[in-house]
Amino acid sequence: MSKRIFVAIDDSSTSQKALDEAVRLASALGADLCIATAIDEGPLMQHGMGLGSFVDVDKVKMEMREVGMTLLDQAVASATAAGCRAERMLIEPSQRRVAEMIAEAASQWHADLVVVGTHGRRGFERMLVGSVAENLVRIATTSLMLVREN
Repeated sequence: MSKRIFVAIDDSSTSQKALDEAVRLASALGADLCIATAIDEGPLMQHGMGLGSFVDVDKVKMEMREVGMTLLDQAVASATAAGCRAERMLIEPSQRRVAEMIAEAASQWHADLVVVGTHGRRGFERMLVGSVAENLVRIATTSLMLVREN
């Protein structure tokens, strides 16, 4: 039985479904809940060559953090309203993939269940966009629940 549930969210509808499921589980089990979001500066770094000429990169990074904190505040308020003991975690950027950042953060929080949404992308779309959930399945050291959008 899970006592420490970690849910990683972003601003997608799939992520909202994962949050809803994590809140439902935490409420039913009386578990602690950590709601996290990872700041992914990868696209800025990947396309950063010359980007600074057109965009204030430091301002974009600050705005990414602000958006992340707002997302977390809303999610924690929703979980608290549903009767959960919830805390938030902003996962700071690193030179690793988002799945690695999530796995490490969940491990450091001592989660016994990680919940994430999955879009279920296939083929060319999956190749272009990648899959945080798929990468997480490969590296997670704890139980993992994938929540599909449909």
